[in-house]
Amino acid sequence: MRKFNVSVNGKSYSVEVEEVGGAVSAPVAAPAAAPAPVAAPAPAAAKAAAPSGGAPVKSPMPGVVRKLVVAEGTAVKAGQSVVVLEAMKMENDIVASADGVVSYAVKVGESVETDAILAYIK
Repeated sequence: MRKFNVSVNGKSYSVEVEEVGGAVSAPVAAPAAAPAPVAAPAPAAAKAAAPSGGAPVKSPMPGVVRKLVVAEGTAVKAGQSVVVLEAMKMENDIVASADGVVSYAVKVGESVETDAILAYIK
């Protein structure tokens, strides 16, 4: 590993870079003068009241819920599409993790993070 100091937009960063021939790794340390931390958005009240129980269907990536494919309370089979998630301007079908009845934990237009629970299959 080699250490470098890099200046970006007037801020100095200390970085370590692994030389060619090894695995690519370039961890970035905190800036010399770190700005005040930005508070994470508060979770929506709907998430606190989200239904629970059953097999969760989790988001594999951050994105925006574009469509709830089947109506809540509909019986689905494992592998059947239940949510359309937009990530990086691409629509991704998120499928049921088990056979059962769908109960959604999100709404259309809601932003979600990786591993957020989108629905439950009971």
